[in-house]
Order: sequence, then structure tokens, then C-alpha cells
Amino acid sequence: MRKTERHFVTGANSLWHIYKTVPFWKVVKNFAVIQTARYTPFLPMKNWLYRTFLGMKIGEHSAFALMVMPDVMFPEKISVGTNSVIGYNTTILAHEYLIDEYRLGNVIIGNGVMIGANSTILPGVTIGDGAIVSAATLVHKDVPPGAFVGGNPMALIYTAEQMKERQLES
Repeated sequence: MRKTERHFVTGANSLWHIYKTVPFWKVVKNFAVIQTARYTPFLPMKNWLYRTFLGMKIGEHSAFALMVMPDVMFPEKISVGTNSVIGYNTTILAHEYLIDEYRLGNVIIGNGVMIGANSTILPGVTIGDGAIVSAATLVHKDVPPGAFVGGNPMALIYTAEQMKERQLES
């Protein structure tokens, strides 16, 4: 189960309550910063923008490919360890708006993690150190350290132990 805080609403669906959830000007600022970072090819500049203006925790030498989309409303709930790669056009969400509730959750991406292109990471998940997430994966639950996962819905392809065996064989 993902680790999210649930906030119930009454009346219109939860997205209509958006600016009770997060200030309008915070969203405007975050959107401008994220759009700038999505298109810049300079990795140190991206990390600086994310750390300085969005409050994201990003370890040394982690790399966000072009078009990565961090959460616009709650980017401060995202942390990425050292030497990780977030693949092209990946979306990292720390919130989700549903009909009768909205949910918030931290996203923790460990050290030395590889996330393939076009993946979506949902709020409240932890991706363990050294894990590999295949391209186009919907990460809807925690990923164990060193594991190889993929698909939609995400499934375990190889455990950390199986990955080590495969590396020894090659």
C-alpha cells in the first residue's frame, strides 16, 4: 500500500478545491521553474533549479533527462538520492485528486536508481537503492532495493539476488 495522507472533501470533486490545497502563486512559480528545467540540457542547472526554487532534495550527480515532469503542486515531497537517473518524459507525482478526496505522499527515490523513459511514479512510493524501473512503467507501489521492475501494472521482474546472479553470468 502506498503511504499517502487522505484528505476528504464535500461538494464538488477534489480538484475544484485545488487552491484550498495549495496557493495559486506557488503553482504558477513551480510551473515556470519546471517548464524551464524540462527543456534545459544542463544537468547541474536543473538540479539547482529544483533544489533552490522547488525545495526538492536531490543528491549529487543525479540526472533528470529532458522533459521530466516533477509534481507541480508539491515538489518538496520528492527526494532523489545520489547518482540516480530519471529517464526522458517521466512524471513524478506527490499528489492525486480524486472525486471525494485528494491524497498527498512523499516520493523517495534511492541512490543509484535507474528509471526508464516515460514512466509514472505515483505518490507515497519508495524506490530502493540500486533499483531499475523499466521504461513506461507505472510505479504504484514500493520497489525493493536492487530489484528490476516494469510494466503497467508494475511487476517484479528480477529480485536483487537474481540481478546479482545475472551480472555474474555475463
